[in-house]
Amino acid sequence: MTRIAIAQLGSVAFDPKATADKAVDAITEAAAEGARVVVFPEAFIGTYPKGLTFGSPIGRRTEEGRDEYLRYWEGAIALDGPEIAQLAEACRAAGVFVVVGVIERWGRTLYCTAVMIDENGELAGHHRKVMPTGAERLVWGFGDGSTLPVVDSPAGRLGTVICWENYMPLLRTAMYGQGIEVYCAPTADDRDTWVPSMQHIALEGRCYVLSACQVMRRRDYPDDYDSAIDAAPDDLMMRGGSAVIAPTGEVLAGPVFGEECLLYAEIDSRELVRQSLDFDVAGHYARADIFSVEVDTRPQRAVQRAEGTAG
Repeated sequence: MTRIAIAQLGSVAFDPKATADKAVDAITEAAAEGARVVVFPEAFIGTYPKGLTFGSPIGRRTEEGRDEYLRYWEGAIALDGPEIAQLAEACRAAGVFVVVGVIERWGRTLYCTAVMIDENGELAGHHRKVMPTGAERLVWGFGDGSTLPVVDSPAGRLGTVICWENYMPLLRTAMYGQGIEVYCAPTADDRDTWVPSMQHIALEGRCYVLSACQVMRRRDYPDDYDSAIDAAPDDLMMRGGSAVIAPTGEVLAGPVFGEECLLYAEIDSRELVRQSLDFDVAGHYARADIFSVEVDTRPQRAVQRAEGTAG
């Protein structure tokens, strides 16, 4: 049995250092409670811009919207930056494997990324969201197949699928095909329909599903935060709903709404085998003679340099 934790926490908006400090405190607390894996929500470091339009109706961009994007870019992080280094040191000191949602700055483009840091403080992998949802496409770039890893963790083979990527059957299949056992689903979706979707995935993949969502109120954003969502200071912008689901579909922890908290559950890797007696989606229940999925894992770059030969 392995103890895991979900950190249902909100960002310190547009302040990556303060949010990283908050993450370190959660890692330390979870480790003291015996957790070996801790999962944080989508866009935790860097902020999920709930309600922002960035002044961009179709056919027009405003100067105020460009200022909003500048603030968002300045509050994002690089994977080799001090925030990830700080978390890596906390992971090493606590012996904890962490999955954390960040807004990654790569050049002048931002990505919604999940970073995986192992219990030795090493970067185990990262996943860039391949399909930003709706208006997210305005401010987030598109990930590619080169960042779809499933890696070893203290709780088993672990991978990350972000928010509405979980509604992409072929992406889920790509994870199942890598033998995922601990399926992490950081999200900003706090609707009542989310947990049933996570239960479906747990049953479909015969895996443990760990879903983490933020709790943010209007007052947690700056006063000049130009949200299109009309909200009073104490109104919830994101209400949480984090949960842990067993491969039977049973809810082991959560969902919890409206408050920051750490949720804990025990994972038993033997249960994955027990529940695969009658269904293994990428194994004995697959029909490779009829259905197959091809995954292009090559990095996709707009500019690629090829060395020429001497003339």
